[in-house]
Amino acid sequence: MSESKSSETMNAYMIIACKMHDREAFINGYGKAVPLLVEKYGGKYLVVAPGAVSLEGTLKGYSSVAISRWPSKQVALDFWYSEEYLEVKKLRENLADVEVLLVEAPEIL
Repeated sequence: MSESKSSETMNAYMIIACKMHDREAFINGYGKAVPLLVEKYGGKYLVVAPGAVSLEGTLKGYSSVAISRWPSKQVALDFWYSEEYLEVKKLRENLADVEVLLVEAPEIL
């Protein structure tokens, strides 16, 4: 049996579910700007896709999903609270409802 990683060496995964109100404006503004920052801060997108189906819970209509992998929880938090991201985040105001989770776990892909 392999030894489990300590949380200091675990990856972090940011899971985002999105209900877009204006898909075109969202993609052409926020959707073009944020991947550059994710990469700059050491994140990597694993999934970016529309068409998710809610099978249970309260996320009905949240059909766009993004999952990114980060070297650590702290790196993901540094990105999330950076001045650069806070500026880019303004590009999605009133264009979408977003739910975001951050979880540490061993590498999954």
